[in-house]
Amino acid sequence: MKNIFRLVRCGGFLLVVFSIFTTTSPLHAQWIQTNGPYGGFINCFAVSGTNLFAGTTRGGVFLSTNNGTSWSAVNTGLWYTDVRALAVSGTNLFAGTYGGGVFLSTNNGTSWRAVMTGLTNMNVRALAVSGTNLFAGTSGGGVFISTNNGTSWRAVNTGLTSTDVLALAVSGTNLFAGTWGGGVFLSTNNGTSWSAVNTGLTNTYVMALAVSGTNLFAGTYGGGVFLSTNNGTSWSAVNTGLTNTYVLALAVSGTNLFAGTYGGGVFLSTNNGTSWSAVNTGLTNTYVLALAVSGTNLFAGTFGDGVWRRPLSEMITSVSLSSSKLPTEFSLEQNYPNPFNPTTTISFSLPSKSFVSLKVFDALGRKVSALVSEELLAGTYVRQWNAVGLPSGVYFYRLQAGDFTDTRKLIIIR
Repeated sequence: MKNIFRLVRCGGFLLVVFSIFTTTSPLHAQWIQTNGPYGGFINCFAVSGTNLFAGTTRGGVFLSTNNGTSWSAVNTGLWYTDVRALAVSGTNLFAGTYGGGVFLSTNNGTSWRAVMTGLTNMNVRALAVSGTNLFAGTSGGGVFISTNNGTSWRAVNTGLTSTDVLALAVSGTNLFAGTWGGGVFLSTNNGTSWSAVNTGLTNTYVMALAVSGTNLFAGTYGGGVFLSTNNGTSWSAVNTGLTNTYVLALAVSGTNLFAGTYGGGVFLSTNNGTSWSAVNTGLTNTYVLALAVSGTNLFAGTFGDGVWRRPLSEMITSVSLSSSKLPTEFSLEQNYPNPFNPTTTISFSLPSKSFVSLKVFDALGRKVSALVSEELLAGTYVRQWNAVGLPSGVYFYRLQAGDFTDTRKLIIIR
């Protein structure tokens, strides 16, 4: 929390006015660090209704019921707290641990019990649900299946020549396994048999898999993102604009794809990976290990700095991808409404890919908000600014993009 004071003259008297701001309630939409959890690295997420679960390296599982405003550890019975994977199946929540096997909670993490009969490898790195089947990917033991909510397990590895399984994904009746060094494998019979599907996949260190309609995406360690439109029969690299190719996490929201990278933060593609743009405003820790969409927000789990949150609507803008409709020049529009209280909308256009800075200043030239500070693709963008906590008066907003600079005036009236 931060206190800011201002000197205000009123009726011949000089008054000291205090304003209180909290670091978790910014004046503008951006990445915000939530109040935890701080149990080491954030490895994975699971969403069940309005519940968001986070699995950590040393702290077990944490639950937030209010979009990260507060977190609570939910570890009773979870005697192994290095959690690498989470999955939801109906009212069941499963946690895969590295060294402790699989645990089950039927009450949103209030209590846990181990479910590992037949699970001969305890290093669980991935979990996936397909109908009544639960699959576990392990480090060195391949894939295991349970048909009874983890009560018993059996290995299903015929044809799976690489048994370091880091990611699992389900698409219809197809089950995909992403492996460390072996690429992607496909099973069409619940793991009874597997076949490698790596044509065009030039990097076989697969850290993440995601399904969006008929598209399958693979995030690789050092090779960026690959796309298959035919269930892995062939792949193509889709990395334009993806300046960090160490992709550890993928998340899908409608037709939008997010990639979490090791050291490069979060990237967004609105066209199936054809192009990417960084969406890192406010994200001071760019080592992203996990991503999840919950409600209207995207959550990022980081390497040592807990969970961060950003509104989806603030990142996903109405950018025209048709070259005939792209702006022909840089422009900054007058905000609307103006005057306003407390929210206004600012629009700007880019004719080409540019690093963009959009800031708001008070009448004395002091920065009060940074709305954009990242590279954006050509298009028209809309940003909302919430000036709650700021006094009435004249302010200025300035757009800098490439060699272009423009400044306009806005007015807050209380």
